[in-house]
Amino acid sequence: MNSKSFDYKRIAEGYAKDRPFLHGQVMELVKKDLQLKGSFERGLDVGCGAGLSTKALKMLCDQVTGTDISAEMIEAARALYQPPAYTFYQSGAEEIKEPCSSLDIVTAAGVTGWIEEERFLRNLRPMMKDGGILLIYDFWITDKMKESTGYTDWWHNSYLRDFPKPPRKENIWSGDFTAPLGFELKRRREFSMEYEFDQDAFVRFMMLQSNVNAQIDEKGRNQEEIRNWFLDTLDPIFENERKVLIFEGYYWYFLAK
Repeated sequence: MNSKSFDYKRIAEGYAKDRPFLHGQVMELVKKDLQLKGSFERGLDVGCGAGLSTKALKMLCDQVTGTDISAEMIEAARALYQPPAYTFYQSGAEEIKEPCSSLDIVTAAGVTGWIEEERFLRNLRPMMKDGGILLIYDFWITDKMKESTGYTDWWHNSYLRDFPKPPRKENIWSGDFTAPLGFELKRRREFSMEYEFDQDAFVRFMMLQSNVNAQIDEKGRNQEEIRNWFLDTLDPIFENERKVLIFEGYYWYFLAK
């Protein structure tokens, strides 16, 4: 899906209000896995969106900077997270400007499908300290709900039928690719997470998915009709109860060499 087709203002407002803070769970997992102790001085969050991933990076850093290609996303992030601990500016991932050798850690959540990887890494490496950490990660909602087979059926036979997954680049970075660009691959890990939603919160979250954005912003489908479709088709699954949804994800851990 072409990111230029996104209605960034609508999506930024939704990200700020309706995305769960699962990025924090990822940071806790990374801290435990890598036995990270103390706090880094400076961190950069690439593709920060409305700032949730920058908030997660702040769990590891004294000062953090978030960048995003969307002015609307940056505006939303600035409204939520204030200086001096947080700073934000608009930039494409491949054109970021930071002082040389200033960054201890860089995170990029959910950006690999939208960037030119080689340009991004070549531009980034001079800004990072030797031995600095680059953490690439992503996570996504799955077809699994705890104690529900009906949800899995709904996912495959209703949701994906009406809202097919738009095409996107899904490259897996290897050490052979990153080493010549100054980054040593140290670890790749897959994981799963849980998050509890009520039906309304889940529908608001699903309205932000790229499958749905493609139908709204490229196909011109009506948002209210889509929202009502979700509510109607999910009624028999949620039954006015809170439900636990399963997310899956990964992180790739690199050292700047």
